Amino acid sequence: MTKSVFPRGIDRSIMIFRQAAFADLPAMMAVISDAQRALQAQGVDQWQNGYPNEAALSGDIAAGGAYVLLRGNLLIATMALLPGPEPTYRVIDGSWLTEGPYCVIHRLAVHSHFKGAGAAARMLQEAEALCRLQRVPSLRVDTHHDNRPMRRFLEKNGFHACGDILLDDGAPRLAFEKVL
Repeated sequence: MTKSVFPRGIDRSIMIFRQAAFADLPAMMAVISDAQRALQAQGVDQWQNGYPNEAALSGDIAAGGAYVLLRGNLLIATMALLPGPEPTYRVIDGSWLTEGPYCVIHRLAVHSHFKGAGAAARMLQEAEALCRLQRVPSLRVDTHHDNRPMRRFLEKNGFHACGDILLDDGAPRLAFEKVL
């Protein structure tokens, strides 16, 4: 029997959400790498070209928009929550639900060992709470058309598919919005 890394009396299920620091970068990249492998195993070509990378995550941290979720002392999820406008959202084949201010979620990933533990839902709840604190009435996100688990997750959590956008490299993505 191995010794637990958790002190006695500590609830291992407690998840702590906080802003990321540069010291978190290796663990954040481990979560991203795990997500890249999972997407590849599902046959989804999202995140298969070396992105997201350390430079993107470092930029999120420097901008104050990187967040992490910890379970015990393990970093299990990461995301960027950034203020709009998002340049790739200016043109949409469809229609956004709102025209006012919004925040954008990018690079949301949960380590596969913690899928189904409520980590992604917690990240969304925290993003919504941060938006409400800043009086931002809308939250937007995009994903690959073939990323069906993410699409279902977003719809289950109140996001509406609004149409297609193109990333800077011309790759199409399905864009979602939730009015808070």
